[in-house]
This record gives sequence, C-alpha cells and structure tokens, in this order.
Amino acid sequence: MPRAAAIAAGLVVLAVVISTGLISSNQHVLTLIIQTMMLAALASSWNILGGFAGQISLGHAAFFGLGALVTRELWLNGMPLSLAVVAAVATTIVAAAVVGVPMLRFRDIYFAIGTLALGVAVFITAGNLWPGISSMPAEALRNYDFTGPYFMTLGVLVATVVVSLWLKHSKVGLGMMAVREDEEAATATGVNAFAHKMIAFVLSSALAALAGAAFAYFSVSYFPNFAFSVIWTFEAILVVFIGGVGTIVGPLLGSVFFIIGRDALPAEINEFQVVVFGVLFMVVVLLIPGGLTEASQRLYARTSRRKPPNAYESKATKGKELV
Repeated sequence: MPRAAAIAAGLVVLAVVISTGLISSNQHVLTLIIQTMMLAALASSWNILGGFAGQISLGHAAFFGLGALVTRELWLNGMPLSLAVVAAVATTIVAAAVVGVPMLRFRDIYFAIGTLALGVAVFITAGNLWPGISSMPAEALRNYDFTGPYFMTLGVLVATVVVSLWLKHSKVGLGMMAVREDEEAATATGVNAFAHKMIAFVLSSALAALAGAAFAYFSVSYFPNFAFSVIWTFEAILVVFIGGVGTIVGPLLGSVFFIIGRDALPAEINEFQVVVFGVLFMVVVLLIPGGLTEASQRLYARTSRRKPPNAYESKATKGKELV
C-alpha cells in the first residue's frame, strides 16, 4: 500500500476510534476497544525489542506489571494520575537499565530463558508482597466512567506507535535492525550492539509500563500480581507474530484479531482459548511467516494487478498496438 494511502487509512481509523469513545455508551463495545488498544500497545512495545532488535524476551510482563503496580499504589494513595504515571515510567526505566546490563550479556535462547525466569520470579514476589485485592474506593466507583481509561489507553497506543514509527526510520532503529540480522556483522561495521540492545530493552520496558498504567486506571479491582502474569507476555508475542513481526501495523492487526476472536469464542470452549490460539500461532508461523501484514500486502498486490485499465490507459494501449 502506498505511504499516503496508509497514512490516510490510519487517520480514518483514529477518527473512528475517537468518535466511538465520544458517542458510544455501550460498555461491552468500549471494553473491547480498550482491551484491544491496551494489548496493541503492549505488543508494540514488545515488538521494539523482539521485532526491531531481535531479542526475544519472555519476561516483558514484569515491566507491564511494574507500571501498573506503581501507578495504582500512588494514584489510590492520593497522587494525581499524571504524576503517578510519570513515576511508574521512571521507576521502570531505572529497573530495566539495572536488569538489562546482565540480561543482555546472554544471547538467543539463554536471553529468552533468563527473562522468563525474571518474569516468574517477579510474579511470585508480587503475589507474596501484595496478596490482597486492589480495589478502587467506593467514591471512585460511583463516579467511574469509561471515558478517562478509554482516551488514556488510546493516548498510550498512539505514543507507542509514534515511537515505533520514529525507530523504523531513525539511525538508532536501523542499528537495532542491523543487530537483529547479524550481530557480528553489525559490530564489524561500527554498530555498538550492546548499546542498541540496551536502548531497545529500556524503551520497550518504558512503553510496557505505560500500557500497565492504562491497565491500572481501567481496572476496577484485581490482584496486583495478575499484571505480572506471564500470560501478558505470551499474548503480546502471539499478537505480534499473528500480525507481523517487526512491522508497525502488525501488532494492531493482531490485537484486533485476537480480542475479537476471543470474544466470539463460544462459552463452552472459552477455557480452551490457549489451545485454539496456540494452534493458530503455529499455522501462521508455518504458512504466513509475515503474519496478517504480509497476507494483506499480497492481497493488495494481487488486487492492484487485476485492476482493469481506465479509458485513457485503454486508448494509449490501442495506439501502441497500432504503431
């Protein structure tokens, strides 16, 4: 798809989402859109590390949960939401920088296993330190409105997409992609592989914390360790691979497909959704390695080739044939 057409389509979708948030009062629809945007933001943040830099992290939920925990605790204790979010992101950046130094010394499967161990350890620790349910006060529940969480989540998603777009066309992003393709070759050409991996790790963690902050603001009540659950990481990875790894649109398409598909599953098989989407993941990886983004590009290319010529093109063709 041409760049101008892609930008126009994106603006149309953004306008529709904003209009829906302002007009619709259907709580089910608004909830589905919020969940879609939240998962898309989390998946896009993971895509910066896994898709751009090629570092497959299985502990991404640790930073999502940290953002949710700090935001929730500070906000419910009287701090303005905006300051609580800033504090959550700052805390996550520091934590990611500290953790990233030893973690990024590992490569490939060792890095994945190390981040998975980190995620599980943080999940267990959070469950032990905060065993109770985190609930909004009764006064906040009486005045609860979907508008605030809706537009906060939309803002987080837009910010994540903007950062991803910038990386895609920046020198830093190109350095990440060079490391992804061949770390030794990138280093030989003067790219500081560790520095680029660290930037990707910290940046993706900070954006995951933003998504976690949106979750903390949206959720009425939940166990604090739920935000640290590894299921958030696996859903983000699943969405990225279904949509298209290393692409901008992929996490968005994958999130829409995943949330709508999950909501449409019959109640009888809802408990087996992990199996259903696991099989779907294998099918996509085997048959469409580029995900829905690649499939849509193929479809667009075929449609463009089959497009009948207009009257001017037909006359020009006939003139050439006569010559």
